[in-house]
Amino acid sequence: MGEPKDKDRLLAENFLDSSALTVKLYPDPALKIPAAPVENFDDSLRVLTGKMRAVMDTFQGVGLAAPQVGISKRIAIVAHEDLFYVLINPRLVDQDGEQDGDEGCLSFPDIFVPVKRPMRVKVAAADESGREIVHEVDDFIARAFLHEMDHLDGTLLIDRVSPLKREMIRKKMKKRGRKGK
Repeated sequence: MGEPKDKDRLLAENFLDSSALTVKLYPDPALKIPAAPVENFDDSLRVLTGKMRAVMDTFQGVGLAAPQVGISKRIAIVAHEDLFYVLINPRLVDQDGEQDGDEGCLSFPDIFVPVKRPMRVKVAAADESGREIVHEVDDFIARAFLHEMDHLDGTLLIDRVSPLKREMIRKKMKKRGRKGK
């Protein structure tokens, strides 16, 4: 009975090797699949969020969701200035106001589109130990939280633009893929 558990741990450790975490680019189908809830709050979760942060920092991102690195779990991280948030199984509790602003995405390099979002949000999420925390954030951080939470539901940046703009972005991403960028 102990062998499968050890085997699973070895597989997980190999999977969590930093070389295994690469940012999925559109149109990778993994980006459109709603993520499953996290049920186990153990050391591997802390390792994963640490590796996600390393990937995000490498690409100078503000946020990253687990589906963007091929892991279909409801895990997102957001970092801005000296603030760092881990959002596990996040859910929107409240929202207020409105803001317009351009958003970018690591899965859509060099593409920015205007998106309307709430100005303030209250989000309940677990931390890496499973403790629930309610985050009340506004402005840019609210935008980042909601963008990453969209990824957990399989909603992409292009799902928030007009059909014409969506087609332009699709063509640009396909061209980028053909060039190997």
